[in-house]
Amino acid sequence: MSAAPTPAAGPRDLPTYRQLLRTVLVVLCVVVAVYLLIRLHKPIGWIVLAGFLAIAVSGPVNFLNRYMRRGFAIALTYLALILIPVAIGLVFIPPIVRSASGLAEKAPDYARRARDYLQKNKTFRKLQDDYQIGTKLQEQANKLPEKIGGAASALGKIGISLVNSIFAGVTILIMSIFMVSGGPRWQRRLVEMQPPGRAELLERTLARISDAIGNYVAGALLQATIAGVSTFIVLVILGVPFAGPLAVLTGVADLIPLVGATLGAFIVGIVTVFADFPVDTIIWAVWAIAYQQFENSVIQPRIQSRAVDVQPIIVLISVLFGSTLFGIAGALIAIPVAASIQIAARELWTYRAEVRATETDPPAPEPIVPGP
Repeated sequence: MSAAPTPAAGPRDLPTYRQLLRTVLVVLCVVVAVYLLIRLHKPIGWIVLAGFLAIAVSGPVNFLNRYMRRGFAIALTYLALILIPVAIGLVFIPPIVRSASGLAEKAPDYARRARDYLQKNKTFRKLQDDYQIGTKLQEQANKLPEKIGGAASALGKIGISLVNSIFAGVTILIMSIFMVSGGPRWQRRLVEMQPPGRAELLERTLARISDAIGNYVAGALLQATIAGVSTFIVLVILGVPFAGPLAVLTGVADLIPLVGATLGAFIVGIVTVFADFPVDTIIWAVWAIAYQQFENSVIQPRIQSRAVDVQPIIVLISVLFGSTLFGIAGALIAIPVAASIQIAARELWTYRAEVRATETDPPAPEPIVPGP
């Protein structure tokens, strides 16, 4: 028995003009959205950073709001936030200037000592005779004090970048102030626009995200403070110069996930080479390795366990993505952003499971009312 022929596609199987137009419009909207994201990645990054900053300072603002008006609480919080980089600059800039001036003045003496050492060694003495390494080094060292004054042009280019960074920082700061001042009102209106079930879900999710980010920031600052104070104590005991600025540098670097503590310890280790090599360098290396192990196994889990619960691979991926998109600032906010996405996904999953359970449960039977 032969199979029945397949009927040919009729006009009804073809897409209509409305469907084609809808598909074309969707594709065009996606292309325009991607183009706008590429072109506006910098202001979008500023908005993301401003939102993170607003959530991070909402805790202190809400605490101060118990004792004063919200406007004064916001002003005091952001005043303290502005004074922090100013204080760090006052700690760092004078030692750097003094060190640069001292290095320029002592560079000829360092070059002379290096040339004398080269002359006492047979191998280096032969290289000196063939290539005049020590003599050229001495000539360049003698010119170094003069070149310090000629660095104004390079500093000018750096100054332009600094001005752009300050403008970006001020813009982010102003946007975050508007977000903090209007955030509760926007959140309340957004929740009121949702149906009862979704309103409860959204309110609970936003509250958990705010708590997670606030706890993460507080924990990171506490961890950085412990790292800076311990570094200061060790450097003072070893007699390493600039113990205060190096301790601040270690604390700031410790805020960067994954690589910050190692980077800060490496910079301090370079300074110990010029202080008392190899004793101070060996002691510092042993201390830095031991402290990082203690921080990773004891301090960090206890401080951050209540803030975020993100898998290590997710932490690594989020830090890589954040640093690629927004640099160091992106690396700083990567973990709380990943935690926020995880919280939102869990709450949505729980909400959908509850909705499915409600839909599948049979309705309760009506009670039987006995007759008269």
